[in-house]
Amino acid sequence: MKFHREGYASLFLVLVFSAILIFIAKYFFPESGLASGFAYLLSTFLTLTILQFFRDPKREFTLGENLIIAPADGKVVVIEEVEEKEYFKDKRLQVSIFMSPINVHINRYPIAGTVSFFKYHPGKFLAAWEPKSSTDNERTTVVVKHQNGTEILFRQIAGALARRIVWYCKEGDKATQCEEMGFIKFGSRVDLYLPLNTPLKVKIGDVVKGSQSVLAEW
Repeated sequence: MKFHREGYASLFLVLVFSAILIFIAKYFFPESGLASGFAYLLSTFLTLTILQFFRDPKREFTLGENLIIAPADGKVVVIEEVEEKEYFKDKRLQVSIFMSPINVHINRYPIAGTVSFFKYHPGKFLAAWEPKSSTDNERTTVVVKHQNGTEILFRQIAGALARRIVWYCKEGDKATQCEEMGFIKFGSRVDLYLPLNTPLKVKIGDVVKGSQSVLAEW
């Protein structure tokens, strides 16, 4: 298992904070085993939290030109017909995946094709399960056009704890199915907008794995 590059800065800050905390405990409270124990315990907890959050586990990808693969780990929390107002401006089938802080937060392309649209939106930091988070929170909008001509839109949406969305794509880029396209830090959500007649392979409450679980077929 690897440590994701997006976590280096966070790990550095935690290690510096831990070193300072332990120094304070040892220097100012040399006779207090409780102070030292607390410093070591908190430092260990914070370090392990960062290591698990930014983990990059090895995955066997599920690939297929007729498959739409989960772009992230998490739980399916929304499946409904909605009006997509930013790009398609018509009704689409929305599938939303909520990522808790214990999930892997790497985001991947659900299909192969070409990035036909990209936009970053600054915004609020509502809880990721709130319906308004799709339109009010900090987010990106990415549209990938498949070789069959069909386009899929998906959004990276920041959650209540997230304060930074990372993306590695721009308009015109080649999208490789299951390849990394971004990362969201500390709790988040990904929404997909599919054609209305798309046959789904998941239901609300299902737990999916990015790059492995099949969400739908063409």
